[in-house]
Amino acid sequence: MGSLSPTLRWSAMILALLAAASCRAGPGTIAPGSGSPTATAGPTAGSAPLIAAISQFRDNYSKQIIEIQLTNTTDNAVTVLAAELKSPLFAAGIIWRSPAAGTELPPGQTKSLPAQLPAASCADQEPQSGQTAQSGQTAQSGQTAHPSAVIEVRLAAAAGTTGNPVTAAAADPFGVLARNNAELCAAQAAAAVADLRLSPDLEVAPGGKTAVVRLVITPRNPAGGVDAAGGTLIINSIGGTTLLAEDPTVPWPTGLRVDAAGPLRELRLGIRPARCDPHAVADDKVGTLLPLHVTVAGREGELKIGAGAQLRGSIYEFVTSACGRQ
Repeated sequence: MGSLSPTLRWSAMILALLAAASCRAGPGTIAPGSGSPTATAGPTAGSAPLIAAISQFRDNYSKQIIEIQLTNTTDNAVTVLAAELKSPLFAAGIIWRSPAAGTELPPGQTKSLPAQLPAASCADQEPQSGQTAQSGQTAQSGQTAHPSAVIEVRLAAAAGTTGNPVTAAAADPFGVLARNNAELCAAQAAAAVADLRLSPDLEVAPGGKTAVVRLVITPRNPAGGVDAAGGTLIINSIGGTTLLAEDPTVPWPTGLRVDAAGPLRELRLGIRPARCDPHAVADDKVGTLLPLHVTVAGREGELKIGAGAQLRGSIYEFVTSACGRQ
């Protein structure tokens, strides 16, 4: 037989990789779709072409966008056309789609593919005390508190035809899916009790070293009666951020009860800069997301209340000015 054309050689290589993967793939490793995920420690000689993991960039916390990270473990570039992450923690698949030509993964490199989270599955999830991790907190390495996610990836074949989908368990070492599920479920339960938002106006104190932000609480005030569990929200505490800290002369409230049929309420929260290094404002990602630690509908969680554009700009100006006065 004559030598194979480059196209045929590439197709044969892909088929060989996928065949090897069916025997050797493991958690986080992409294996052919006909098989179920099995275990391995990571990329090794002869392993499947891709390894999958889940992460989230800090500036996407408030947007509920996560990153599907794919690593190409082969010596050849592969082209990804689509990826879908499935987890019982979410009501639908978490989908990333590439531009028409696909996204190329060079040999040995990792790319992060942003994907919007769908609605969380809350009804069938048993609430757990302290279920939500705070911003920046990570799960212990190797521990999984919730069912694992499975990812399906569609690769382009060398000859221009669509490759067969391949599947694997996706590693989630930082508990990204569990954290987002807990936050979304807590937010959903809290929204049935009251709307919580930050007023767009910032009140800067004389001297400019402290200021006041106002948390506006608007109960739902249903026409009929409300269930006791679903009609009450407890704000256990309010946390600081990477940019803002509590003004010690005006302590933030704790153990505050909010009823769905209660009155409109406004909390005045005294703030001061949490840090004054040169990068405090320039590198800010989550400094204007105020975390409320709450109990609602039998579930403990964290609500991140974001500042709108007007308040966010005022906070940046305040922190810059206040730090300059120190």
